[in-house]
Amino acid sequence: MVTSDPIQHLAPVWARYTDIVAERGEGAYIISTEGRRYLDFTCGIGVTNTGHCHPKVVAAAQEQLGKLIHGQINILYHKPVLKLVEALLPEMPDGLDTFFFANSGAEAIEGALKLARAATGREGVISFQGSFHGRTTGAVALTNSKARYRLHAGQLSGAAQVTAYPYCLHCPRRGSDEGCCQQRLPDLRELFASRMPPEAIAAILVEPVLGEGGYVVPPAWFMPALRALCDEYGILLIADEVQSGFGRTGRMFAVEHTRTTPDIMVMAKGLGSGLPISAIAAPREIMSKWTPGSHGGTYGANAVACAAATATVQVIREEGLVENAASMGKLLLEGLRSMQADHPGLVDVRGLGLMVAAEFAHADGSPDGKRAKHILHTCVENGLLILTCGPHDNVLRLIPPLIVSEDQVRDGLAILRTAMDASY
Repeated sequence: MVTSDPIQHLAPVWARYTDIVAERGEGAYIISTEGRRYLDFTCGIGVTNTGHCHPKVVAAAQEQLGKLIHGQINILYHKPVLKLVEALLPEMPDGLDTFFFANSGAEAIEGALKLARAATGREGVISFQGSFHGRTTGAVALTNSKARYRLHAGQLSGAAQVTAYPYCLHCPRRGSDEGCCQQRLPDLRELFASRMPPEAIAAILVEPVLGEGGYVVPPAWFMPALRALCDEYGILLIADEVQSGFGRTGRMFAVEHTRTTPDIMVMAKGLGSGLPISAIAAPREIMSKWTPGSHGGTYGANAVACAAATATVQVIREEGLVENAASMGKLLLEGLRSMQADHPGLVDVRGLGLMVAAEFAHADGSPDGKRAKHILHTCVENGLLILTCGPHDNVLRLIPPLIVSEDQVRDGLAILRTAMDASY
């Protein structure tokens, strides 16, 4: 039955943060069909790093639309994909010199898993508690940030194992004189001993900064220690930079903070400024283990998406957006930390660059998702779009575009402070 409201014909499986109907986007703002401006600290979940409708990205996509919209990559090469390779190469960690392009983060994760298994001849994959790698069948088997993501997923792979991520806020040694426990590596070695031997493991899949699981920044030793462990056992290290990549953390990629080079890196979200494109990067030696024809996709390396992605990388570089993310992220963190004294339920403020989180808990330490959601909805009412994350939705995540200005950060902080005050 057709109704007068098209919204009623959209699948309700999409969880909703707001009921705003967008008319357009401009830089750091969304403008609704009612003409209201919202400061957008969601970026479409970390996608529009260059802001909404950056003129150079728009121009590149428009120009390509008049030349070639789709040229299937198995059939022919086209200039946009070759230009994208040239733009990406200087930004890659050492040795990651060969690319496979797809359409979404989940699709690229699936491809990276197939690549790791093809390259090693092993089946097992380890991921971390709190991780999010997608909702498709293979990716969701390695996703552990929310139980509902696995609902109706069917048979999950027995080759998928999970271990704990170093979440320092909840570490028993936090605030003690004993120093960092470095507990996660013993957990991994116990996994090798009790659940899956290392010679059966193709890859360890890790987010250098935990995304949906709570925007958790691990201690500096973690990524290099994982790299050393993988080298010890011939396991491939896959870095999921879908949410943390392309300047988001104040470096082009989050692995740069610890100078860790993965064997395979997965990228999406911020690569296309809103056009659907993702990528897998690996050394030629690893990519060559993939039998031709064993993986592919009709729309991967779409010409228009590649043109937009090339413009995105150029804008990030030429306009100093990585550096702006670092400086504006510092300002955002300082502003949030200044609120902690007046808001005892705000138990942690953390982040790298413009990937920032504020975690809320009750006096007994239990997660306070109700307060976080109340603050979110009050922010929306006052013109600021933010998101929650974490298994209990008790973490506010702030993801401004990398073009955000000091005035816009201060405006966002003012709205957030008002919403926090109203939640007590």
